[in-house]
Amino acid sequence: MVSYKKVTKDIDGKSISLETGKLAKQSDGSIFAQIGDTQVLATVVSSKDPVDDNFLPLTVNYQEKAFAAGKIPGGYFKREGRPGEMETLISRLIDRPLRPMFPKDYNFPTQVIISVYSADDVNPPDVLSITAASAALTVSDIPFDGPLAGVRVVRVDNQLICNPSYEEIENADLNFIIAGSSDAILMVEGGADIVPEDEVIDALIFGHEKIKEIIELQKELITDENPKREVPLKNIDQEFHDEVESMVSSELNEVIRIKLKQERGLKSSELYKKAYSEFSTRDDFNEKQLKEIFDSLKKSYVRKMMFDDKTRIDGRNFDEIRPISSEIGLLPRAHGSAVFTRGETQALVACTLGSKDDQQRVDTLMGEEKKSFMLHYNFPPFSVGEVSNRLGTGRREIGHGELAKRAVNAILPDKDDFPYTLRIVSDILESNGSSSMATVCGSSLSLMDAGVPVKSPVAGIAMGLIKEADNSIILSDILGDEDHLGDMDFKVCGTSDGLTALQMDIKIKGISKELMTSALTQAKAGRLHILSEMAKTIESKKENISPYAPRITTIQIDPSKIKDIIGSGGKNIRKLTEDNDVKIDVDDTGRLNVISLNEENCKNALRDIAYIVREIEVDKFYVGTVKRILDFGAIVGLSPTLDGLIHISELAKERVKQVTDILNEGDEVLVKCISKERDGKIRLSRKEALDEDIDNYREI
Repeated sequence: MVSYKKVTKDIDGKSISLETGKLAKQSDGSIFAQIGDTQVLATVVSSKDPVDDNFLPLTVNYQEKAFAAGKIPGGYFKREGRPGEMETLISRLIDRPLRPMFPKDYNFPTQVIISVYSADDVNPPDVLSITAASAALTVSDIPFDGPLAGVRVVRVDNQLICNPSYEEIENADLNFIIAGSSDAILMVEGGADIVPEDEVIDALIFGHEKIKEIIELQKELITDENPKREVPLKNIDQEFHDEVESMVSSELNEVIRIKLKQERGLKSSELYKKAYSEFSTRDDFNEKQLKEIFDSLKKSYVRKMMFDDKTRIDGRNFDEIRPISSEIGLLPRAHGSAVFTRGETQALVACTLGSKDDQQRVDTLMGEEKKSFMLHYNFPPFSVGEVSNRLGTGRREIGHGELAKRAVNAILPDKDDFPYTLRIVSDILESNGSSSMATVCGSSLSLMDAGVPVKSPVAGIAMGLIKEADNSIILSDILGDEDHLGDMDFKVCGTSDGLTALQMDIKIKGISKELMTSALTQAKAGRLHILSEMAKTIESKKENISPYAPRITTIQIDPSKIKDIIGSGGKNIRKLTEDNDVKIDVDDTGRLNVISLNEENCKNALRDIAYIVREIEVDKFYVGTVKRILDFGAIVGLSPTLDGLIHISELAKERVKQVTDILNEGDEVLVKCISKERDGKIRLSRKEALDEDIDNYREI
């Protein structure tokens, strides 16, 4: 562990500080990072003993402490429990740019823990955590090809802002988290409100320039006190490698050209078993080494085929999209449903419409948040022909669902125009390449099937990259094998007019602006093709929502009338809901929603509400109920809060001796308002309403 050191730098008017050698000194590296009053502690520890596998066992845990925001956790136990959805997403966000920066042969269990210890209501801790994790690895003795840094870039009023406040994020039409090294961008995650590709590129380049400044700050922490560990080089038995290649090369070249995933996997497995039978009788046989050689040969042969033969595993051109089919309305009782199939990837997506009561309440460091749009992604093992334990939603499922949610959120109608809570569920039924992008397409179709007035259909496409030295190939609509064997997974979502979401992960040390621009250009062509195929099934929303969906009617009332709707002790609103079998919610602005599965019930409730809130105007006719008989007239209830007086002289055209000759308590009567006094008293006349038909005024 290095001795104490603290460095500070101003980035776009915000001071970022990194401090080491003070806290958690028994870890291999620790950084206490701060921006504003938001502070995170990042620690890293790497085992001294490697695992007996050819991979890096890296674990990243991001955790938020309730005391950081001056809160006590909810629930019975009053302590932080398992990571929430947001903590899981941020853990993934930190993991993704760190992972490719470790040496290829480093296989020592490594854990990165980032804890939020102070959270102000201005500066989010997520991107600060990326930088803190990198800095902790940088000051440690753990081999790491960093430093790298993370920033958030938003655009507010056409102005790009680095590391914005919560308020600026809320008002932005573009919001991207970017991680990168000094040379290139490593990761992108974010969304936009249908923004053109060139403007997104400008935002990414702007963010990368800020990343370089933060990296220079980290470099000030580097000393000679703690040199990096040596990475043990793996001994490659070149003779054995050549023997294996000689045996499998001709058949392997045929296997990698089999178009169907399952058949290709079966033939590959048979070829491996054949090699195993050939070499397993040797005294010095090492199955792990055979598996590594076989997998590396398969990877190199696929990549060579692409460069030499200009073709892909399934025979497609580099920019070609697999066959697409889609169907809507498969599930009759779901409010909206769609099946989207692209090649060997298939998503069954259902959309459900709910009311305000169905909103998800999430407890965050910034307080309780209500979500009126949810998208849940499920990846059952049968989708890839496997068997596994289903122990709950995994990190990958949460991450893929969040990406699809971000892509779809930009096309949803304004809450004022469509006051529904929306839940989309995507079940992946088959998978061979980008099931998250199939989810985006299926979600768009299911929303339109449900009658949701989306701004525009949205589609997603996964792009890949094969890079060797100065040569590179960009792949559209990648297969699962191409994702595994390639150098980039670049998911692009948007409408015909612009982007709504972007996610990029790089397995190499980053890509240039030119490659990224080319990938986005090729992705746009693919996205437009997918949208045109989706349009063959449905182009815009259905005219009406499902008969099984709740009906929500919104009206605006005078805020001063809210108390009349609610009534003393909630008496009025309780009667409205019980009498009409509806739900009613009203906010402080006077915006009132009536929710019912029955359209007739909704109309009846609206009639009763209109009765409660109506303003009485002179010379207008109203239906009221006699509440009390007086010697000189009758008191008529025009609404639960408004009464008027009919003088005995206004009861009939002829002279009336007693009020009870004409009216009794409880009688329904049509009256005309003849005057409103300054003191609020209302004068009514039955006499002047005798020539009117009462049925014409019952709905008013």
